Amino acid sequence: MTHNKIHVPVVPQDLHIHTTFSTGDSAVVPEQTVEFIASVGHARSVGISDHFEYLVDTFDTYRDTVKKNGLYVGTEVDGAALADEAAGMPFEYYMYHCRNTDEDYRGLEVLLATGRPAIVAHPQVFETDLSKVPPETLIEINNRYVWRNDWRGYYTPWLDSFNFVIGSDAHQPGWLGQVVARHVAAELGVEEHLVFG
Repeated sequence: MTHNKIHVPVVPQDLHIHTTFSTGDSAVVPEQTVEFIASVGHARSVGISDHFEYLVDTFDTYRDTVKKNGLYVGTEVDGAALADEAAGMPFEYYMYHCRNTDEDYRGLEVLLATGRPAIVAHPQVFETDLSKVPPETLIEINNRYVWRNDWRGYYTPWLDSFNFVIGSDAHQPGWLGQVVARHVAAELGVEEHLVFG
């Protein structure tokens, strides 16, 4: 019998990860803790981006827990209604739900005005019109959703207009991967933008 040493594949970054701090998200399982994510070591640069609406009252505990584990402190902001409040809190970066509405494009500008990275999360899901998105915005190729749409038709016209990041959108330990999104990026010839070097 032959045994092979198992190596965990490490990707450059994963900034779209949810944990048990997203208390109202039914896709998050109890095992998806900040401590567990930090122990997996699946990416060289890891950020936690729990849903903003669940962090308003627990921000200090959230930030301290994420930082204590050596990870970046982000959040996922669900559109313009929460953008002003999120912009006023000391997150290191933002994932943003940008629906195809004037209000959500203005909300994106609020987050960009902080000078911190703003990443449009799974833009295909929200039918984000990338012609209305400022060029300093980062665009996510999302492992959870990218395969559900015509990714080639959606992203190809914008390859020279934006920097792209790849995210797992993990809500459970088994989702900590980016294989499909990385395949899409390779097919498109995208060079991943590393947000934190």
